[in-house]
Amino acid sequence: MTTITTNGPVTEAPRLSEDQQAELFDLIADADSVELKLTVPESNRMQLITALGLDPLDIEVRQVFFFDTPDLQLYQTGVVARARRIQNKKGDSVVKLRPVVPNELPEDLRKLPEFSVEVDAMPGGYVCSASMKGTVTNDRVAEAVLGKRPLRKVFSKEQRAFFADHAPEGAELDSLRMLGPITVFKLKSRPVGYDRKIVLELWNYPDFTRILEFSTKCAPAETQNVVEELRTFLTERGADLAAEQETKTRTALEFFSERLTN
Repeated sequence: MTTITTNGPVTEAPRLSEDQQAELFDLIADADSVELKLTVPESNRMQLITALGLDPLDIEVRQVFFFDTPDLQLYQTGVVARARRIQNKKGDSVVKLRPVVPNELPEDLRKLPEFSVEVDAMPGGYVCSASMKGTVTNDRVAEAVLGKRPLRKVFSKEQRAFFADHAPEGAELDSLRMLGPITVFKLKSRPVGYDRKIVLELWNYPDFTRILEFSTKCAPAETQNVVEELRTFLTERGADLAAEQETKTRTALEFFSERLTN
């Protein structure tokens, strides 16, 4: 196996404080899944992609749409409404709430198959979110963003109820503005030397900036072992674990909000 290393010393990833680690482990213990994420700086992308042996012909194309008010009232209160059109598959939609404390969520909600609680962890940070998910046809999403169908029709009855419970007062799905689209290239792989499936997503923004995110999912009980294995695997292949981390959703919402309000 070929190992690619960086020029110069490898910088340590930022570490959480003891209090942060304790809070993170408490959240993980009550979550349904954990997703470990790393955004990769431009200077490090080709090196990492080459080291992972990824095949660009495996890329899946997606269109991502967010829905919010022009001044991002939903996002500011922790609510995210999103829909995706997916190449050669059904699309999907989600209403997400974050941050949440898993053991404070209603038990009947957590029993729903379309509801999940996940901890997203990246170097130096983490967030726990609750998601009400649904499937929707690509055509229905396209009709909604073009104004040919009410936006609420992209979301299920359960999603609409979850939205109503947590959205700011006065916010209605049909009154939200579309923030997007963003073209996303997604690639799943199981690289040589690593016994887990990994996902790369390249988010392409209209101003030609891009965010590349590397991620893998695991069960809560596996988290500590997977973190150590992943850190070793990525470091050996030259990944910059100390690079400043970017948030895809926040970047997208702020980008389109600025254009709606100017």
